[in-house]
Amino acid sequence: MTQLQTLKTNLNQTRIISRNSEEINDDEILLKIERFSFTANNVTYGVAGDTIGYWQFFPAIDDPDNSWGCIPVWGFAEVVTSNNEVIEKGERVFGYFPPANFLIVKPIKVSPQSFSDGQEHRQELPPVYNNYVRLNSEENYDASMDNIRALLFPLHITAFCLCDALEVQSYEGASQIIIVSASSKTAIGLAQGLAETDDSPKIVGLTSKNNVEFVESLGCYNQVISYDDLGSLSIDSSVIVDMSGNQAVLSSVQSSLGDNMLKCITVGMTHWDKGGSVDEALAQAELQERTEFFFAPAHIQKRIGDWGHDGYAEKTNAFMTARSQQSRDWMQIKKISGLENFTKIYEEVVAGNINPNEGIIVDLSND
Repeated sequence: MTQLQTLKTNLNQTRIISRNSEEINDDEILLKIERFSFTANNVTYGVAGDTIGYWQFFPAIDDPDNSWGCIPVWGFAEVVTSNNEVIEKGERVFGYFPPANFLIVKPIKVSPQSFSDGQEHRQELPPVYNNYVRLNSEENYDASMDNIRALLFPLHITAFCLCDALEVQSYEGASQIIIVSASSKTAIGLAQGLAETDDSPKIVGLTSKNNVEFVESLGCYNQVISYDDLGSLSIDSSVIVDMSGNQAVLSSVQSSLGDNMLKCITVGMTHWDKGGSVDEALAQAELQERTEFFFAPAHIQKRIGDWGHDGYAEKTNAFMTARSQQSRDWMQIKKISGLENFTKIYEEVVAGNINPNEGIIVDLSND
């Protein structure tokens, strides 16, 4: 088993650790991870690793001091060994993994469509992250969309939840929705979802000067403003959706809006290194009045309760299908072979140096 591990106190520092694969116990299966995506969303998992519990999903091997962690990723795997009566060798699944070549899981709550991992250390964690989709039984499964699915599923599920939450609250009565880090993939999904809603307010995207042209080309923002030109922002009643965690930008926008800032929703931390310490970046959501941290898994569980699993699946699938089709117009997939090569791209993603139209897929077929 080989893992890419990240130093919890410094996301820029990584190491690759290998050891002989463990024996699997009764009812367990061994998954060979085929490929996974890596985006700024995964960086947020690392930033919030201790606060929200992301480090707990996949404990780092050979880490007696608990200093290292595995940043979770979304991807695909094949069952290569099974001691489970229901899950057969050769099945493929989609779900939540460590950046590693193998993972042992204990399937529970098994249905023809999915199962959950019953490993004890995952039981107190959000159920949505413990679920694995059984692709052999998935209706209309299209393997050609695997890369897009790995890249956009976790991001656009969050975008769907944000659209839904904003709509339920009637957009807080705001005249405009201001999306910070408008070039991020979650932000794009949110803006596209809002743009197809009849009663949504004006959609304003804030981004770096270098990304303005790209963001404008998407056609889902009514206005795009660079961080260097925040003075042109209309001082109207606003809801801010912050994907960046850049406290300097956020403070400037909030100061300009004053009482016209009705709410600030903190979602991601694409600019985590611009916000001071990890704790400060997260505390921002709790210390500032009218600001909340949006945790998509909680919204997902609420909506499953409201609509049932089938109703939730119908609504999210429609949203995801639309976003996936739109992504074909702008997404360029960049494939990386192996964990060793991934470490170089990892550093670029963490530093925020990846082009917004790039999607990173790490292929582990030879690892």
